[in-house]
Amino acid sequence: MSEPGVVVCVDFGSTFTKAALVDLAAGRIAASASHPTTLPSPEDGGDVLDGFDACLAVLVARDARARDAAVLACSSAGGGLRIAVVGNEELVTSEAGRRVALSSGGKVVHVGHGGLDPTSYAALTAAEPDVLLLVGGTDGGNAEVLEADAELLAARGWPRPVVVAGNVESQGRIAALFEESGTPHVPADNVVPCIGVLAPESARAAIREMFLAHVIGGKHLSERPDFTAMVRGATPDVVLTGVELLARGLGPDRPGAGDVVVVDVGGATTDVHSVVEIDPEEAGLSREVVAVTPVTRTVEGDLGMRWSAPSTVEAAGLADLDGSLDLVQEADRRRRDPGLLPADEAGRAVDEAIARAAVDLALRRHAGRSRVVLSPDGRVVERSGKDLREVDLLVASGGVLRNGAPGVVRRVVGPSTGDVEGGWQLPRAPRVVVDRDYVLAAVGLLADAHPEAAYALARGLVESAGEDGSGE
Repeated sequence: MSEPGVVVCVDFGSTFTKAALVDLAAGRIAASASHPTTLPSPEDGGDVLDGFDACLAVLVARDARARDAAVLACSSAGGGLRIAVVGNEELVTSEAGRRVALSSGGKVVHVGHGGLDPTSYAALTAAEPDVLLLVGGTDGGNAEVLEADAELLAARGWPRPVVVAGNVESQGRIAALFEESGTPHVPADNVVPCIGVLAPESARAAIREMFLAHVIGGKHLSERPDFTAMVRGATPDVVLTGVELLARGLGPDRPGAGDVVVVDVGGATTDVHSVVEIDPEEAGLSREVVAVTPVTRTVEGDLGMRWSAPSTVEAAGLADLDGSLDLVQEADRRRRDPGLLPADEAGRAVDEAIARAAVDLALRRHAGRSRVVLSPDGRVVERSGKDLREVDLLVASGGVLRNGAPGVVRRVVGPSTGDVEGGWQLPRAPRVVVDRDYVLAAVGLLADAHPEAAYALARGLVESAGEDGSGE
């Protein structure tokens, strides 16, 4: 019998497993725990639920209600969700598919376009995706490349799940091909039903379905059936659901925070999630083949605090800190020892410098630039990303921000806000808060079955910002 008043929310991360006991009536975290993720290995066996069991023991010691509580989980353990995209044109359907894959919580490991052949098929296979997103053609438009790609996949006996989200007129023929070849597949609405429109919702739901049905069990992270039963989705997908609820709320009587951007600095990647309502008039003036959507996620695989520290320093053009510490050497030291914790002020300063670079570069890549140009159609705004200038709330996440010295948020995030020269569409004057308790993952996990508790958790995060807007 599960404890009805509480739920355990778990995030099986690539490095740490985090668990929180949520009091549903109060809409707050009653207890939390973390443990290094216990991935199975050929040498000593192991099970991903060993780490969860350790977390649960801590929760029970702090609140006995955790013992019989229901469990909701998300996972990026074992490499997370790896998605490949195959489409028609590089700048239209393939790019649209890439954006949809990112918003679905996956790491995009391959993007192909122009039609599969033996060489491109070999590259696709080498990328070892968990799910293939097959796109191509607008509805009623070109179907040749999409159907030819499906024919080759079926003929080669493609073994991994496929989400088909291209020209809807090809769905029946492609389904017949995959049924005959035994390829697991699920149809979705076209991600580009017409030029200038991006429709990710159906494909995002289909990718989640494939993740739960085929990927979680296929990674062999646990021999216990309760692992697959408790997982609700890939961690980034669940977090983005939490960001959506944070931004939009539950209706007029329970409003959201407005436009929101979340930047999460990890050891290997820096992720940016944003929910920004698009101004129809602004959208009408912009020149975009693949439209920007209100809900967006980008993953910067070369920006991070440990494994990606050297490429972060290189991308930011950093050399030294205050003319003394060699940041190139310090970054390489962190790459070689990902568990390194700074032991003194100099070490903390290096971590802050790397984090500041990762946050700034990730936000700039997500936001891009804007400029006004004159075209035969008159005044047009050209954008290379998503306009974050009017964002109301910026949520920062990552160990360096949770555990840093006083003022770390202002020093790390502050330089990426305000009026930045060069046309960068960065947040001008957001409130800034740190997600210190991994609330957004819990909000996303609770959003469907316990929306009121999820909303209360989200509001608690908004209200946790300090008077100076730093969350400190």
